[in-house]
Amino acid sequence: MTGTQGLVHLYCGDGKGKTTAAMGLALRALGSGRSVVIVQFLKGGQSGEIPLLDSLGARIFRGKAGTKFSFQMSEEEKAETLALQTENLRHALSCEAGLLVLDEACSAWQTGLVDRALLQKAVLERPDGQEVVLTGRNPPEWLWEAADYITEMSCRHHPYERGIPARKGVEF
Repeated sequence: MTGTQGLVHLYCGDGKGKTTAAMGLALRALGSGRSVVIVQFLKGGQSGEIPLLDSLGARIFRGKAGTKFSFQMSEEEKAETLALQTENLRHALSCEAGLLVLDEACSAWQTGLVDRALLQKAVLERPDGQEVVLTGRNPPEWLWEAADYITEMSCRHHPYERGIPARKGVEF
């Protein structure tokens, strides 16, 4: 879509639905013939939408060192994760994308587990017509300013508070 303005979408907050909204937009874009590239930061386990989006033609880059949350990682695991996620972002940026989804980019930024300059460049220097979606908690100030759409998810209740674990097909 050369010559058209691509916008920046930010789905943030402490509530459920940020990734769900981003993947829904990816599905809509694919259904409309747009190329979709997805980078999932800080996520390693399989999630229900990934095989489907892959089968529909989305390019997906994901992974981290080990299975721990970032606050549980050793310095070595953090260094490996930083290298892998930065490499994933570089590969993603080399692909043509009508829609670029940077899932958990805010968390990767906050924890220093992605090259910050490269992430900022992906958003602020995106190709003409490219839509960019970023998700996560606590976006950096520059992202609040760059975003054209901001949707903040707020957690009022969550089943986890009652001891109900994440469920396949709903939370992942």
